[in-house]
Amino acid sequence: MPENNREEKALGFLGLAARAGRVIAGVPLICAALQKGKKEKTPVLVLLASDASQNTQKRVTDRMGYYSVPLIRLSVDCATLALRVGKRDGTVAAVGITEQNLAQAIIDLYK
Repeated sequence: MPENNREEKALGFLGLAARAGRVIAGVPLICAALQKGKKEKTPVLVLLASDASQNTQKRVTDRMGYYSVPLIRLSVDCATLALRVGKRDGTVAAVGITEQNLAQAIIDLYK
């Protein structure tokens, strides 16, 4: 469960982005989208689950630094993050948001 009201709002924005089809779920898909560099499909913000493995955390942190994409670490686990983006089975360690306005709303929550 989210720790605070700010994170609950951020997850609400994430759900909205998921319903709009403007999320990329999973580290491999996020990395591939960044490499391709297509404007509509490139994440402008990445959210990382709290229980992501150390290897995943390093991979995501390094890629986001290289491509200058903001990264926010959440206190929710991978299973909760997966549910918020509509994935009923499995877990998702990271989610990329491709909609600029929704991403900016989440970034503003964490300023």
